[in-house]
Amino acid sequence: MTLVRISDDALALACGADAVAQAFAAAGCEVQRVSSWGMHWLEPLAEIDGMGFGPLVPDDVAGVLDGSSNKAIDRIEEHPFIAGQQRLTFARAGRTQPLSLEDYATTGGWIGLERARAMTPEQVVEEVVTSGLRGRGGAGFPAGIKWRTVLQAQGARKYIVCNADEGDSGTFADRMLMEGDPFQLIEGMAIAAHAVGAQRGYIYVRSEYPHAIAKLNAALALCADRIAPFEIEVRVGAGAYVCGEETSLLNSLEGKRGEVRAKPPLPALEGLFGCPTVVNNVLTLAAVPHILTPGGASLYDSLGVDRSKGTMPIQLAGNIKHGGLYETAFGVTLGKLVNEIGGGTASGRPVKAVQVGGPLGAYVHPDRFDLPFDYEAFAAADGLIGHGGVTVFDDSADMARQAKFAMQFCAAESCGKCTPCRIGSTRGVELIDRIRAGGRVPDAVEALPQMHNASKSDRSREENIALLEDLCETMRDASLCALGGFTPYPVLSALRNWPEDFE
Repeated sequence: MTLVRISDDALALACGADAVAQAFAAAGCEVQRVSSWGMHWLEPLAEIDGMGFGPLVPDDVAGVLDGSSNKAIDRIEEHPFIAGQQRLTFARAGRTQPLSLEDYATTGGWIGLERARAMTPEQVVEEVVTSGLRGRGGAGFPAGIKWRTVLQAQGARKYIVCNADEGDSGTFADRMLMEGDPFQLIEGMAIAAHAVGAQRGYIYVRSEYPHAIAKLNAALALCADRIAPFEIEVRVGAGAYVCGEETSLLNSLEGKRGEVRAKPPLPALEGLFGCPTVVNNVLTLAAVPHILTPGGASLYDSLGVDRSKGTMPIQLAGNIKHGGLYETAFGVTLGKLVNEIGGGTASGRPVKAVQVGGPLGAYVHPDRFDLPFDYEAFAAADGLIGHGGVTVFDDSADMARQAKFAMQFCAAESCGKCTPCRIGSTRGVELIDRIRAGGRVPDAVEALPQMHNASKSDRSREENIALLEDLCETMRDASLCALGGFTPYPVLSALRNWPEDFE
């Protein structure tokens, strides 16, 4: 009987993978549902004896089985998109059944946890510090330093909180990991718990991820004995973008309004229910099991560039020919990611802009495609890597409209606690509209024109641009969290690189 492997990843399901799987089963094949390889433009993708076929519809099944199909892509492992990767976090992607404990164990699962539990907490923390692992959720703070702080903090109870509130547009690595390799995330959390002395953990998942929630709950039921006495509970969030910020997430977990807390105190000292808490995102925790294997920390440290160590699961999305997940060591150039690996735009038109880091990331002009993908390089270029999302736009994009969207997004998602974010984003939308209108336009706000030495009805386009830049500076420096603090990145980068779109 022919064995056919088809993904049950949410994206594959949305593309019709269930119908294709049913067609293979009806043709007498044994169908095995596995995790996704991450080649999203080929979904639904079927694998038979290592050979790939996709994208498929049910009517393609007969041709695949009799050898007449034109959907063959040769061996999946040898496909340039897969062969060029350095997969550590997603080493099992496409190869294992998500809820098979046997598959997980035979591919190196639980080795890191067993080794960690044979070590002291201090030794485990030192391994993570040595690896150079940094948070994969945005700020890039060293994970080992955060763990050490929680380990040394005084508290009757400590917690591990996994931030799985993946809200950035064009990102899907967290979802893929939770749906395709949930035991790896659970193992990473259990290692973190041993390292800091935590008794309980929570995975905070947004409600828009029903498949991930189901997979996590099923996986936890299967491996509860393995991670005991540590316990993990999945908690479902309502989808507020600001709850991706760690203190807002903690408030939500406590049953409160998802509102940002002022720092200090840091969550590592006073986090969930006032107790020392490790808050890491999915990709950070999922990297830990590999690091705790023998030699894993030094291998991780050997990859990447400068202070950006290890690998990053980069998510290629937007107007791109080959969208999907590409895990590689830090240092690859943005141009290689977009043009060589991603194949350029899906529309065939020239690339106009690339937004890196989600809706709050800067827009990068093709002139800067030599920019290496690492934290320091992007920070020096007034950008951020964030969660590793890369969204491509062709030359039909209106960058002034994109800048306005950034302000609108901030206004809609703001928790409202701080004035620069709550009010600044609304004023930003108004200013961009005035700039696009051109000339001198009436201003209904009395105070601001006086502050800028212009009469109420006599502010020029240049003066509005100067006011927008001042507003962005205020938002960046005075907002309580990254929502208001990072919104200026897409606005100012669009204004700087494509001034003609604002005319």
